Formats: sequence, C-alpha cells, structure tokens
Amino acid sequence: MKKKKRIHLDFVIDKLTNSIQNTVSGDSFPTDVTRLMKSDLKQLTKKNGWNFDWKEEFNNNSRETYKLTISNNPNIIQGLLSFTIKTDHIHMDLLESAPFNIGRNKIYEGVPGNLVAYACKVSFQNGFNGFISFTAKTKLIEHYEKTLGAYHFGNHLMIIQTQVAQKLIDRYFKN
Repeated sequence: MKKKKRIHLDFVIDKLTNSIQNTVSGDSFPTDVTRLMKSDLKQLTKKNGWNFDWKEEFNNNSRETYKLTISNNPNIIQGLLSFTIKTDHIHMDLLESAPFNIGRNKIYEGVPGNLVAYACKVSFQNGFNGFISFTAKTKLIEHYEKTLGAYHFGNHLMIIQTQVAQKLIDRYFKN
C-alpha cells in the first residue's frame, strides 16, 4: 500500500479582511463557502493555474472539499479548502487561492483567512471548540504565528485554538 505524502501547506495570509477585498478599489465583497461540486472540477486544472489536484481531493472520501465564491457569483471560485474531521478537531489538508488571487497582481485579498475561518466555524459546529490543525512549510511557521495567531505545536504542525478561532469567525462571518 502506497503511503500518502503529507502536504505542507504554503498559503500566505495576505490580509485579514472582512470577507474578501478588491486590491484595486478596496471594496469588500460578501462570500459564500459551499461544497465543491463535481461540475466545478473541470475548471480546477493545472492548465488553468491551480497547483493541486483538486479532483483527487474531491474523490478522497475521508475529506470534505469546499469552495469560496463571492455571494451572487457562484461560478467563479476564489479559493478552495479540503479538510478531515478528526475525533477532536478539524485538520486542514489543503488550502489554495485561485491563481488570479496569488502574487503581486492578485485581484482579491483575504481569501486564505476566509477559508481558515470557515474551518474554525466547522470545528465549533462539530463540538471541537474551534480547534483546527494543519501542516505548515518551515518558512511559513512564523508567518502563521504572527498573522493567524496559530500555535506551533512541533515539527510542522500548527494549531489554532478556541480564542483565535472565534476572532477569525467574528471577522469573516457576521451572522
């Protein structure tokens, strides 16, 4: 049996915003996080600039996959998240901003923060008090400590605890 390599996440928290924010106008747009659908997969290819194999994530029965879209514009995916519901927390397996939301010329800021906040929200909904974990690349451990308030548990493991999770949820989800 082939051992699955654990992916070290390398998303950058560009800005903690209210929802997501246009980098040119500064306007904020409300978002929706909904389940990724099979019909979405055709646009999520390496050819279209996506870094990860989202079809594989979608087909992994132990994970849940979600997409972030602007409310009233569900066809343009701003970012993606997959996670596993563990016995006492949510583990984020993958998080990726859309190719047009990465780099100096990105269109929207706040996508990664929004998706992390969603994972925290699901953690509360499952009775885990907001606890989430993820495996970070070494060079981003300090970044996650500073921007998210994540705790470096050891090796590459990062966790977000109750108080920090609640702050993220309050920022991104008003209702």
